[in-house]
Amino acid sequence: MKILFRTVLKFAPVLLLLIGGVATTMAQGAKLQLDQLDLLANRASETVDVKLDEHLMQTAAKLFSGKAGDDAEIRELIKNVKGIYVKSFSFDKENEYSPVELDSVLSQLRGGGWSKIVGVKSKKDGENVEVYLLNIGDQIGGLAVVSIEPKEFTVVNIVGPINLEKLSQLEGSFGVPYLNLPPAKPKTDK
Repeated sequence: MKILFRTVLKFAPVLLLLIGGVATTMAQGAKLQLDQLDLLANRASETVDVKLDEHLMQTAAKLFSGKAGDDAEIRELIKNVKGIYVKSFSFDKENEYSPVELDSVLSQLRGGGWSKIVGVKSKKDGENVEVYLLNIGDQIGGLAVVSIEPKEFTVVNIVGPINLEKLSQLEGSFGVPYLNLPPAKPKTDK
């Protein structure tokens, strides 16, 4: 038993590094790689690029320091968010982005804990919206929204624990568009 205990103690620092690395990897897994989309800015008539990392999110949370209802609720919602990233491109002509650019985002959302929770496709208007959640255990670790229209391409990525019931309060703030997420299902007592 002493030999086992000594062995565990000997490798404890390595185990702690591995556990820390897994936690970091999970957080990084929620952050999508979007820099490859920057080339679309050359073809776009309008570009929105929002990069609020963890430090900027903490600073933003301080701006909502009031104890009044809305400020306190927004501060509570964003205090654990690790980042908000938005890339949106509007074009004068249709189909100015390629399937390769679209797949560079969607391929990151296939597997790896991401689950599509909403998919809306309009054959008439050519508008498609997909909403994905990254589940880490029983907690939501990230959200991604991909909106594809003939003249517009938008990706929203929120990194960190997210309360879907309160997420609608961020719509229209920090570059987050109106997501029109389905309401949370009421909890039933059994």
